[in-house]
Formats: sequence, structure tokens, C-alpha cells
Amino acid sequence: MNARERFLEVMNFNTDVRSLKWEFGYWGETINNWYEQGLPKKFYPKIPKKITTPTSTLYTYAWSDKCRGRDRLPNGFPVMAGGLYWPTQGFALDTDVRRHFKMDYTQMVVDVNLLWEPMFEPVFLNEDDEQMTYIDIDGVERMYLKGEATIPTSMKWPIRDKKSWEKLKEERLDIKDITKRFPDNWQELVDEYRNRDYPLALGGYPYGFFGTLSHLIGYENTFVWYALEPELIHDILETFTNVWMAVFEEVLSYVQVDHWQIWEDISFGKGPMISPQMVRTFMNPYIRRIVDFLKARGVNIVLLDTDGDCNSIIPVLMEAGVTGMYPFEAHCGMDVAKVRKQYPKLQMLGGLPKADIALGKQRIDEILEPVSDVLKSGGYIPFGDHFIPPDVNFENFSYYRQKLNSIIDEAAKQ
Repeated sequence: MNARERFLEVMNFNTDVRSLKWEFGYWGETINNWYEQGLPKKFYPKIPKKITTPTSTLYTYAWSDKCRGRDRLPNGFPVMAGGLYWPTQGFALDTDVRRHFKMDYTQMVVDVNLLWEPMFEPVFLNEDDEQMTYIDIDGVERMYLKGEATIPTSMKWPIRDKKSWEKLKEERLDIKDITKRFPDNWQELVDEYRNRDYPLALGGYPYGFFGTLSHLIGYENTFVWYALEPELIHDILETFTNVWMAVFEEVLSYVQVDHWQIWEDISFGKGPMISPQMVRTFMNPYIRRIVDFLKARGVNIVLLDTDGDCNSIIPVLMEAGVTGMYPFEAHCGMDVAKVRKQYPKLQMLGGLPKADIALGKQRIDEILEPVSDVLKSGGYIPFGDHFIPPDVNFENFSYYRQKLNSIIDEAAKQ
């Protein structure tokens, strides 16, 4: 059974099929440490350098050799490991950890432009020894901190008011010729997608109904506009919903996909950043439209990505047709065993406290104890609840990953 077949069976709660062996991902410093601590180095993660679409290569300009000026992975550079789709955000894809621990290949996302068309041309603004500022392909002005070398920080946003939105909508959101939104190697990708053995998704980062607003407007402006400019918020969401449905329809004329990935990051440590009623008002109608559209075309799995404590909005999002969520950050109060009891048919990915892996074997045994029972209920892919941090050494990760693999193997027949 290949990764695609396994994913579909697990997401459909077939408990006879073993779950996937994935991780959400790793920080660059973590991977560099592990190579020094015993991980065999055969396929060092490659940082993509060619800009194709905002779906796959947002931030690539900042990660490029010209801007990084280093040969090793930056400490704050993410490396994907299956639990989060790839390609995304110019991140690298792991090979060595996966092969060493006999894990499954990644899920992937269709590389198509779901944002501005044409994209913005990257513009270098200024640089000193500590930082660089530039305008990215999504029109956002960002600052890249060389020392931290992590995801660039947004400073200014392209949607500043109604006037700037109307101009962007007219100039960059026309859907008369959808083919302009496909990368140059689209036919090559179609050939690969049609013959794939991995799960394939639509959507991804930075596409969501809270996520895209905060990405293009900024968090503070988004919160203010909910109160002062609700019609503008609805117009933005309606417009992007129409764009995404048009692009999805074109993609599905070439290839069948397995699921839709919605990126929101709507929650933080103490709960969602907007109320359940605001979710119902500003998100659910648009999610439901696309859910119904995709279900009519055979796409029944809808996964939503949010960090933080999302307990209070799980049932609200399920009302709109969301079928699964991740990564269920444990340190924010997310407990996959409790969530499973509350929502028996919610698909779940993640849920294992990544930082606790650094505490050694006894604590690892404790955090893995609930996994077997949740696996027996189906619809669950267990892995660390975000990128594995650098204080997790290779010895502790090896113990954790090998034991988790055994638990996954023992929980199913196939």
C-alpha cells in the first residue's frame, strides 16, 4: 500500500490500515545538530531557488543564496517531513530522517497560483549586517533577520484600505484566463500528479478565510476591519473564494486530488483570535461553498491548519464542512485523546508535544501512552505538534520515533 492509498484509508477511519509515519517538520538547526550527532548525511536538504508560485515559493527570495550568504541550512529554516504538505514557502524537503527511520513519503500540494496574477516582482529595498528588507511576490514588505534566519517578518501589507483593494482586485484577480496561474512546468507536474503514489492537496499556505486576510492586511487591521469594514472583509473573501473555485475547477480538469488544505493559524496559546460567532459570520459561508463544490467533484477530505488552542472553534468549523484539523499543539491545551472523545469522526494529525521529546525516555513513554487508543479509533496520524526544536537531540528523537513507529505498526493489520 503506497502513501496515497494509506492516507485515504486512514482518513476514512479504516483501522485495519496502519497510520502514516510522518512528522510535521524540523528546524534547520535541528537537522544540522542531528547530522553531527549521528544521522547519516546522504541527501542534505536543498533550499529551492526558483520562484514559481506563491503556493510553493513564497519567501524563496529571502532564503536564496544571495540573501542568506551561507552554505548550511539557516537555524530557523523549516524542513518538511510529511505532516505538512510540500512544496510550501520555499522550504526544503527531508530525505535522510525519513529513510533512516523508514517513514512514509510526504503529502504534496498542487503548485498553482491562488493569489495575485500577475505576482509582484520581488524588490530589494535595503540591507545591513543584521537584516534585509524587501517586497515579496505577494506584495508584502518583509524584514529578514540574518542572525535568527527564520521566516521573514511582515512589515507592510498590500491591502491598506478599500481603494488599494479595489485596485488590486481589478489588476491582479481577473479569472478570465486561469492558465496564467499555472507554473511553466505545469504539464510536467500534471504527468507526475497523475502517476503519483502520495496524497495530493489543493490550497495550502497562505490560503484561508482568516489566514489570507491576516496575511495580506495584517492582524491588527483585520481585527479593526471586522468591526468597522465588514462589507470590505466580505468582498475580499467573496473575491478570493471565486478565484479559488475557478482555479480548483481547472486543476480538477487535469487531475484528481485527495484533499483540500485550509491555512488559518487562527488560534494562539489561550484560544482563537476571533469568536466562534465571527467564525460563523466571516469564514463558514465561504468554506461551505468550496466544500460543497469539491464534494460534488469527489474531494471529501478537508483539513484545516491552525496552531494554538482551537478547542472552542472545532465544532463551528465542522459545521462548515471541515473534516480534520492539525497540528493540535499540546502545550496550548490541545489533547487528541479528549478531542477524539468529543468528536469521534474528526480527522486528526499531530498532537504529540514536540518539546517534551527533549526530556528523555521516561517522558517520551508518557507522551506516547495515549497514541495506541487514539489510533484504534481511526482517522489519526500521530506526530510532533509542530517543527521539532533543536534542543531535541538525535538520541532522544531516535527513541521517540522508533517507539512511535512500533506503536503505529502494532495498532493495525496492514
